[in-house]
Amino acid sequence: MLKEFKEFAMRGNVVDMAVGIIIGAAFGAIVKSLVDDVIMPPIGMLLGNVDFSNLFVVLKEGAAAAPYASVADAKKAGAITVNYGVFVNSVISFMIVAFSVFLLIRSINRLKKNEEKPAAAPTTKECPFCASAISIKATRCPNCTSELK
Repeated sequence: MLKEFKEFAMRGNVVDMAVGIIIGAAFGAIVKSLVDDVIMPPIGMLLGNVDFSNLFVVLKEGAAAAPYASVADAKKAGAITVNYGVFVNSVISFMIVAFSVFLLIRSINRLKKNEEKPAAAPTTKECPFCASAISIKATRCPNCTSELK
């Protein structure tokens, strides 16, 4: 059983998938940072200094009374919140990742289309006597009956 597992784990597809998952996780972290640290601050500034990661609705107050300045303060007080700002950030991150994957697949598909197919081996040749097209395997021309070498 261990031998079978080793064969399964070492197959090319499994190794490729593992590499893809690792790179995907790293790419996800980069996109999350891009959204949280680069894209959302200017958008928040344009919308009146809004921090999207701290947009929330209190469903039930905690030990300390509302209002809470941030999601962290609400959680510290034990309040139950709906953190829709974090959700907006996640949706934007997903859109960036999905668009990046779309561009990657699109370019791969274009490369596959542009790959040149190997030229097919010729199936005919020209008779040196009558210049007609004949099968490459012919030993005698069917048109002029000349013997071919």
